[in-house]
Amino acid sequence: MDWTSVLLSAVFAGVVATAVTVAIEKWGGLIGGLLGTVPSTIVPAGIGMYVAGGEDVLVMSMSVVPLGMLLNALFLGAWVVIPRWFPDAPYLLVLTTVGALAFWSLLGMVFLVAVDQATSYLSLQQLALGGLALLVATAVVFNRRPQPTPKGTNRVSTLVLVARGVMAATAIGIAVGLSGLGFPTLAGLASVFPAIFLTSMVALWLAQGPTVPQGAAGPMMLGGASVAVYANVAMWSLPAYGAVVGSAMAWVASVVGWSLPAFIVLRKHHANVNG
Repeated sequence: MDWTSVLLSAVFAGVVATAVTVAIEKWGGLIGGLLGTVPSTIVPAGIGMYVAGGEDVLVMSMSVVPLGMLLNALFLGAWVVIPRWFPDAPYLLVLTTVGALAFWSLLGMVFLVAVDQATSYLSLQQLALGGLALLVATAVVFNRRPQPTPKGTNRVSTLVLVARGVMAATAIGIAVGLSGLGFPTLAGLASVFPAIFLTSMVALWLAQGPTVPQGAAGPMMLGGASVAVYANVAMWSLPAYGAVVGSAMAWVASVVGWSLPAFIVLRKHHANVNG
């Protein structure tokens, strides 16, 4: 296994991951949540998987990314639902964090078993497209009644931003490492571990209170579908055009084909609801 590709992918992922918290803090949950979730850590992860494991490993790993993003969408939903269910609970942030992570872990194990069964009668491309369809449906339903999406009034500390970058780098490093060791399904799931979403929610809650991260959950859920779009395109573009050009093609396709249209539609929807 090429440990250099693992290290470079992890470092790059950690650097780019810090942008989402800053975007939400500066522009609010709608703009920051949507545009801050354009494909970022998945780019070095995909390149690292392709370099470390080759085409077969890349395709297998990317095929489970849309289902992993569906897990992340449900993870974000837990940050809205749990505080509603237990509004007076002590240590509500701790309860919400632990509950959301436990929910993600439990569903993750279920998804791994489901993927193993599904690949016996579905192609990897069909699996990826099916995961994307489920993710889009979940995000649309969740955004039917949008939350307020205020900007932050307090600055997220540098220490929290650094911690967020380290967590994201660790997750991507593990994902690329697993792909090189011959565990592509686990690598695909690890590549979308909600390190970015988790640290964003905790950092914003600590700095701004619960309203800002809860308002960002829906847009982040919808925006995160761009990562699933990226994975679907990358399964074809990286083997066809190489790591650099193929990644660029997948990124442009996901941003132009999903992130920007989703932002326009969601902004109009918020304006209609609030107006």
